[in-house]
Amino acid sequence: MKNQFLSLLFLFFIGNAFGQKTYWQQHVDYKMDVNLDVKTYQYKGNQELVYTNNSPDTLKKVFFHLYNNAFQPGSEMDARLQSINDPDKRMVKTFKSGATEKKESRISTLKPDQIGYLKISNFKQDGNATKATSVGTILEVELAKPILPGGRTTFTLDFDGQVPEQIRRSGRNSSEGVALSMTQWYPKMAEYDFEGWHADPYIGREFHGVWGDFDVKITIDKNYVLGGTGYLQNKNEIGFGYEDKGTQVVIPKKAKTLTWHFKAPMVHDFAWAADKDFIHDVYPGPNGVELHFLYKNDPKIIENWKKLQPKTAELMDFYNKNVGQYPYKQYSVLQGGDGGMEYAMCTLITGDRTANSLIGVTAHEMAHSWFQHILATNESKHGWMDEGFTSYISDLAMSKLVPGKHAEKPFDGAYSNYFYMVETGREQPQTTHGDRFEENMIYSISSYSKGELFLTQLAYIIGQENLDKTLKKFYADFKFTHPTPNDIKRTAEKVSGMNLDWYLIDWTQTTNTIDFAIKEAKEVSGKTEVSVQRIGKMPMPLDILVTYSDGTKEYFYAPLQMMHGEKPNPFGNIKRTVLTGFDWAYPNYKFTINKGLSQISKIEIDPEHQMADVKQENNVYPSTAKK
Repeated sequence: MKNQFLSLLFLFFIGNAFGQKTYWQQHVDYKMDVNLDVKTYQYKGNQELVYTNNSPDTLKKVFFHLYNNAFQPGSEMDARLQSINDPDKRMVKTFKSGATEKKESRISTLKPDQIGYLKISNFKQDGNATKATSVGTILEVELAKPILPGGRTTFTLDFDGQVPEQIRRSGRNSSEGVALSMTQWYPKMAEYDFEGWHADPYIGREFHGVWGDFDVKITIDKNYVLGGTGYLQNKNEIGFGYEDKGTQVVIPKKAKTLTWHFKAPMVHDFAWAADKDFIHDVYPGPNGVELHFLYKNDPKIIENWKKLQPKTAELMDFYNKNVGQYPYKQYSVLQGGDGGMEYAMCTLITGDRTANSLIGVTAHEMAHSWFQHILATNESKHGWMDEGFTSYISDLAMSKLVPGKHAEKPFDGAYSNYFYMVETGREQPQTTHGDRFEENMIYSISSYSKGELFLTQLAYIIGQENLDKTLKKFYADFKFTHPTPNDIKRTAEKVSGMNLDWYLIDWTQTTNTIDFAIKEAKEVSGKTEVSVQRIGKMPMPLDILVTYSDGTKEYFYAPLQMMHGEKPNPFGNIKRTVLTGFDWAYPNYKFTINKGLSQISKIEIDPEHQMADVKQENNVYPSTAKK
């Protein structure tokens, strides 16, 4: 009987090993109680964090991010500002020294009452004192007891913070007069995944967080209006436009402060903004979502912020239909920060803009709710996924909802930026860690523009309809997880039936470029022989459109053999001839048109210009190149 039981147990474990998904992710539950002094910009808080180790590993150390510590003279962020060739203009002071223009890090000149900091004390694990050491923007914690696979532990700690002068993203007294932009403000557990710990110092790029639930109480001067992540639990005690319709909120005259209580389910960040001059509007969004808008009571901007509100609802509806349903019941657009930055259930944007600019920045930042705050990629390692995919869907949305000069070609800007980067000769692979790019400009173009082109070219490779299905399936399969580049590739493969590893490798892991040319077209025995040359190092399938003298057209399609599949005909009723034998190893390729050269008006590779071909003038016969 014993042997039979052990055999059954063995089979159970083997079955699970082969039957279950190998993916896992950690989980956190935060409780925080914070008191902020609006005169000193200092705050005190305590944190209780329940950490669940869903990994197969035993953890002996954990790490927290202390982002505020970056805003101190001598920090790594300060040092990078002083060494990079093109520092962020918002973060430096520019002045002339004789004939020379010099840039000075704004962090380097901060005084003690202007810096940011997070100081941790009384750190305990399950009530036991634990060694916690601050190293720059990281808190290293040696555990009192290991956390076993599947185990759970509770961390408690106290923290003292100071809100820095507004220099980058978070801070006080923004250029538009917003008092508090509270982002990256609390001790935040670092992510541990199949790659190990992601305890990167805060130097200037993006973030990576652990999924969990937040329960946050913020005590602040009673005149300040707050907005941000989470649902306000005591709205009928707070008021300021949050209260239920018909409820009269009375705040005692003797009260100096109010305690705002927020809860946020299944998010990986918590951010908020506060100002005593905020207007708070609520606008109905799709599927019962409340859209909240908090902005300065400035006559110059009020009308534009009113125009923003119905467009935000339209944008959310567009993303719902083209990616997947927004899963929360609230989203807030907050004036604050230093440009535009996405956070859980909200964004902080600068608000002194034209109406179209407000809509444009909101379109991008809100799209991050799908591509970062629900599909939570590691932004530091794969910036091209969150920024590129966000740029793609927001540019598409703007072309439909706010038609302008790019309505017909919404991705032209991305192509232009990419071509410019290639021309500089300074491109780095998209696999470069965000902090390790030599220039901010190259990082931006690589992440935003080249990342966007990953999808536009994917549409070229697998067909637009298949790309649309891919995005929806990617969202459905990976929401509330941390997807990787391989996940979007595999999703596209499942939808299209093609092999796409070659595309992921060449586009994201190298700086190989695309360049195909029609080398020659000549008549042979009443037919036309066309010679095509691959000049660039990157493989691609080819759409070749032939226009005949009588106005008719024929589409020649040369899929790569290593794709092991074909896309649907993108040209509808135009006759398609599928060519064979084309692949990367052949720098030259020939095919035959069953009409003489005199009957041909034009031969063009990629007539819709979806490929990021760096020399498009050689794609056409007769040549359009300048002689």
